[in-house]
Amino acid sequence: MDILLVDDSKTMRQLVKRALRQAGYENLQIGEAGNGAEALSMVQAEQPKLVLSDWNMPEMLGIDLLKRVRGQNCQVPFGFITSESSEDIRETAMKEGASFFITKPFTPENIDAALAPHMSK
Repeated sequence: MDILLVDDSKTMRQLVKRALRQAGYENLQIGEAGNGAEALSMVQAEQPKLVLSDWNMPEMLGIDLLKRVRGQNCQVPFGFITSESSEDIRETAMKEGASFFITKPFTPENIDAALAPHMSK
């Protein structure tokens, strides 16, 4: 798996997948998880090359998912794509080891700028 896309909204996952294709990442294998707990299992089993997560989700918040992933000494590039935009949240994410932070609404160009340092097309 190349990218694990984590969001409790199936519609949002579809929008992000479309933006990934539009940004030139159409040949990558994209897995999906509907919440942080499901995503944690998938990170362990599938070892994606990158995790792209929402912040607010049931079962486990995105920041808690990041902490758990980093707590397992997994250094997979991990970014957020979220409507949360406060500086405190952004700082918390980066302090906990996030690689990037994309604020909704997003464009294919936003996604490409965030992913390019971590993924090949």
